[in-house]
Amino acid sequence: MIEALNQPDLHAKTDRPEDVLLYAENLWKCFVLHPQGGIRLPVLNGVSLLVQAGECIALKGPSGSGKSTFMRSLYANYRIDSGAIWVKHQGTWVNLPTLEPHELIAVRQQTLGYVSQFLRVIPRVPALDIATEPLMGAGLDAETAQDRIKDLFHRLHLPERLWYLSPTTFSGGEKQRVNIARAFAMDYPILLLDEPTAALDGANREVVMQLIEERKAQGCALIGIFHDDDVRNRVCDRELTFEAT
Repeated sequence: MIEALNQPDLHAKTDRPEDVLLYAENLWKCFVLHPQGGIRLPVLNGVSLLVQAGECIALKGPSGSGKSTFMRSLYANYRIDSGAIWVKHQGTWVNLPTLEPHELIAVRQQTLGYVSQFLRVIPRVPALDIATEPLMGAGLDAETAQDRIKDLFHRLHLPERLWYLSPTTFSGGEKQRVNIARAFAMDYPILLLDEPTAALDGANREVVMQLIEERKAQGCALIGIFHDDDVRNRVCDRELTFEAT
């Protein structure tokens, strides 16, 4: 059973349980619509979230309620107006909105993974190379990196004939499987999942649920948007509900 989220009010880093890996504290975000006279559109209104190792939190709510904005803010794709996003990186707490660009890159390379709904496709670059890029950046040799990705491609039923082709003409589900393999091949302590099963058939949804369960067992902290009730009910421990504004 998924529990409703009841987050403690923790302000000092020393107050957090030892196994907490991410703490978003009182996030506020407002979009300014400059072409429409500078109208301000509030999206996040003091949202907080604490995530511990080995649990998966579901972000739940209607379209337009701020789930994706919150997710992108956690990855620092969006700059928040106020608040803090504390991440335990290499044993040290860092606040993402205050990091220099090179420091943020290091957090993304080593600590914070992200499965988006869209794969950044580079013409003429094969799917295998796109998926192994994070592993190579982490220092793995090419053969080890490719073996790890090939194993995930097999699990995700991605045909071998596609491995050495650019994903430019792949279907949505095929691109999504490349994205999933790219992220799950890395041992990120924290994973953000933006509708990871949205374009997948039943067999591959099952594989992704298994991958999530395996990562939870390894102590990974996961935060996800899951529109599939069956997936959410199976892999998530708690949920944070967003209300339409």
